[in-house]
Amino acid sequence: MTKLKTQNSKLKTNLPVNTEQIRQSVREKWLTYYAENRQWLSRLGVWVNCDGQRRPSSGFILATLSVLEPRLAQLLPLVVDLSSNPDRIVMALGLNFNPEEQLDKVSEGAVNETTNGSRKLLPAALHEINIQASQVPMKAPAQIDEDCRGSRDRRD
Repeated sequence: MTKLKTQNSKLKTNLPVNTEQIRQSVREKWLTYYAENRQWLSRLGVWVNCDGQRRPSSGFILATLSVLEPRLAQLLPLVVDLSSNPDRIVMALGLNFNPEEQLDKVSEGAVNETTNGSRKLLPAALHEINIQASQVPMKAPAQIDEDCRGSRDRRD
């Protein structure tokens, strides 16, 4: 219990928060998490079409990131007071994109970087993602949801 309080107090001393730094951090952590769990996440029924982008639901993204990024978990109560719309929060964090397409771009960027040495899309850790063709899972179709509320099981 004491260790937890110490850890939380350390997090509180990191304020004020650099929002661009948090955006970059959550983007990197989200893409890394997605790449590591791509096999099952791509088939999970959490995919939505929001603002023209196919991506996991906002609730899924925010719940995942609240565990992966402690600074975000610390800011979410304030952010939710300002806007309780999870889609707006995901958009404000710069996460309204299809992670499959982003990982493909990262892979292309890694290839281009090794051939011409001048292009970098994301930090080096993400360039090391190497997914074999046999490991790429089948993609589950996204549910059309104009309110970006995600897919729902319909069991009649």
